[in-house]
Amino acid sequence: MSLQSSEPKMISILGATGSVGESSLDIVCSDPERYQIRALTAHRNVDKLAEAARLSKADYAAVADEASYGRLKELLSGTGIEVGAGEIGLEHAATLPADIVIGAIVGAAGIKPTMAALKAGNQLALANKETLVCAGDLVMAEARRQDLRILPVDSEHNAIFQIFDEANIDEIDEVTITASGGPFRTWAQADIEKATAEQALKHPNWDMGAKITIDSASMMNKGLEVIEAHHLYAVRQDKFKVVVHPQSIIHGMVSYSDGSVLAHLAAPDMRTPIAHCLAWPERAAAKTKRLDLIALGQMTFEAPDPVRFPCLQLALDAMKAGGNMPNIMNAANEIAVAAFLEGEITFGGIASLVEAVMTKMDGDGGLPVSSLDLVLELDQKARQLALELKS
Repeated sequence: MSLQSSEPKMISILGATGSVGESSLDIVCSDPERYQIRALTAHRNVDKLAEAARLSKADYAAVADEASYGRLKELLSGTGIEVGAGEIGLEHAATLPADIVIGAIVGAAGIKPTMAALKAGNQLALANKETLVCAGDLVMAEARRQDLRILPVDSEHNAIFQIFDEANIDEIDEVTITASGGPFRTWAQADIEKATAEQALKHPNWDMGAKITIDSASMMNKGLEVIEAHHLYAVRQDKFKVVVHPQSIIHGMVSYSDGSVLAHLAAPDMRTPIAHCLAWPERAAAKTKRLDLIALGQMTFEAPDPVRFPCLQLALDAMKAGGNMPNIMNAANEIAVAAFLEGEITFGGIASLVEAVMTKMDGDGGLPVSSLDLVLELDQKARQLALELKS
């Protein structure tokens, strides 16, 4: 029996001009009887934000860059769409009553709007992994207080969500997150360390934003995903495993004590997990890529190489250390990736810079994730140290 209400679901998208935001808009706008847009936000791409707000007939649009407020207001003049800017504007977008808020802001900048959405009692579909990496204890506690389920948008976490038997958690032996291996999967270590930004941005399977694509090339992204999964799924750290799967067809696997291994398969298309989250607990048709196993022919698997891809191990070390170390590691990585894209450090320098910050802030890393203020304070401290060390 269908659970769908006669009224469309109201959807807000935080980070509407990024790759996940665009895919979400594509699904929402293609099915206006099922979905409608409540609010949209962007960092500073006001032209794209205004166009999306007009086309989707949003109620509200906000730009994080306060200097862009005038331009956004001008572009949306006469539409009846309310306009906001800055941190207040983003949090207002997150707290407007909605059936689902898609959290797709890249990086630690998404933490406060995500928490605001939860505190307002809005159902969260989370694509911003840094929110859980940096403040997972706080975010999950708030979700429990609000009796809300965090719906995972990342393809790997969404895959696990669909095959995770919560009634038999004690019988789960292993949770496997797959990785494509990125553009440098077969490269020699010396070549990886001196790779250019242009080379690092050529992901073989996924069309993503620059920061996430660089994280995929370094395999930091996979480390962040393991930390995120540890917060989402109540199994021990040592039960999580990363397997390199170049075809990106199997997105996650769960192994059980009876020898069964459940795997989630889909073509590499972010609209598939987005569509699943938007329709949950139902399923709804979506114009996504379909998997053709005959055309695919074969699937292969490899172990990740911690020597050629040290960022993965740094993230796993941060998770093992616990406390604020994942938060510190993430802040250092965001600065390192930005520095690499600006040509200020080498690709190999990303891991070196992250490790240096983690080492120097070991004491701070041991502090528990006790408040959002502390998380943000240590985030800024780690960023400042990373900026000093890269110079």
